[in-house]
Amino acid sequence: MRYSVRHVTRFTYETPITESVMEARMQPRSDGYQRCLHFALTPSPSARVMMYQDHDGNTVHFFDIPARHARLTLTAEALVECTPPAPLPDRLSLDVWDDLDALADSGECWEYLTTSVFTRASALLDDFARELTLERGDDPLSTLRRIMREISARFEYKPRSTRVDSPIDEALEARRGVCQDFAHIFIALARPLGIPTRYVSGYLYRDAASHDRSTDGATHAWVEAFLPEIGWIGFDPTNNLIAQDRHIRVAVGRDYADVPPTRGVYKGVTAVRSELGVAVRVGPAPSSLSSDVVPFTPWMSREAGMAMPRPDAQQDQQQQ
Repeated sequence: MRYSVRHVTRFTYETPITESVMEARMQPRSDGYQRCLHFALTPSPSARVMMYQDHDGNTVHFFDIPARHARLTLTAEALVECTPPAPLPDRLSLDVWDDLDALADSGECWEYLTTSVFTRASALLDDFARELTLERGDDPLSTLRRIMREISARFEYKPRSTRVDSPIDEALEARRGVCQDFAHIFIALARPLGIPTRYVSGYLYRDAASHDRSTDGATHAWVEAFLPEIGWIGFDPTNNLIAQDRHIRVAVGRDYADVPPTRGVYKGVTAVRSELGVAVRVGPAPSSLSSDVVPFTPWMSREAGMAMPRPDAQQDQQQQ
């Protein structure tokens, strides 16, 4: 399946600022069952956009606008091809726990086994783990499926119920949140069991037959867990789904702190408040022969032309 993605972010400042320096993780990955066929990132005011690849293999674009401006619009456009992953077995051997212990002893996946900014242990997390009677009694794949199912069943999906920087305790106490919260809770439960788990930011295509809870027109977040006999497997606790070809992967990291869609600073003494508006559109793209594939474009600068509704609040950048 091919998808076209258009992701527009607008920063509006109360008074003009004198400089913006920003990096963006918006380019879909090309690995596994996914290929990014075309990508273009356009800032307005225009700027030369450069890129590098971080240690997790994510493509990061960055730019500097050293000029006075009261608004910054960032438009990302991508063409992505996704194929369905191989079917998963119903369960794995209990011996896989020993393989996971050997992997942990090797230190190969240590960053996905330890706590991180948004996946720290807490009394509420311990209470939730006891509520689920979470332990190594079943095989790892069945355990991960159960964690996903329980989070989906026990938490209400409610946009704007948490902030972009909310700790997991807020969602655990209220029993509601957004996909970012559910992904962090999943990771915080899986890592102490010795299962390497990472955060995934991206998009979810919603068709007429889907019954997803996640919000249309927003970014999405889920998790991937590593199982020695299979590899990295995607789990979407928001929608109780094993990640398939509707999940478009953009970036992976220990948690959201590693992979926000945008991160930057601005210079301006009188700029005391900023507003942020985000619009995302994901839709199917026509299939074509391999010879018709659009040449890959790592960066492009031109004037953005898409009008956006008035932004609501800075927390809209949170992955809903």
